[in-house]
Amino acid sequence: MKRRHFLGLTGLTGLAGFIPGLSFGFPRLDLEAAPGLEKLELSESEWRERLSDEAFEVLREAGTEPAFSSPLDQEEGEGGYRCAGCDLLLFTSAMKYDSGTGWPSFFEHVEGHLLSELDFKMVWPRTEYHCARCGGHQGHVFEDGPEPTGLRWCNNGVALRFVPA
Repeated sequence: MKRRHFLGLTGLTGLAGFIPGLSFGFPRLDLEAAPGLEKLELSESEWRERLSDEAFEVLREAGTEPAFSSPLDQEEGEGGYRCAGCDLLLFTSAMKYDSGTGWPSFFEHVEGHLLSELDFKMVWPRTEYHCARCGGHQGHVFEDGPEPTGLRWCNNGVALRFVPA
């Protein structure tokens, strides 16, 4: 094993594997895009035309909207939650729950429609997830969700579009 690989960005997760009981409190996910899912790549100006300023900040610059600012946090209707950038279905209403955090939260996602990576913006590592089609930042996933998965996919509401059933 190369030293830089052990001590670099993957070093913290590697270190956790060597010390029994050490956990950094973030899920280690190995997500893959659905077969045949075509990537959507646009220029910055094309994204700015397509998105509101708030959606651009979240989806393209990995920003975070203020807690309790999205009406989707309280949405209780049946339907689908789609990426606001490319319209890919990411969650269904059956996957949603009220986490009390102020952001729309889900315990499961549509398989093959999200990808993840480690995020060190807050120093301590977190698992960021984004749309598998357009790469738009959606939010972070945590290990404090309900059964059956125990995960909380904490999403920015401005990064989603709800489509009633």
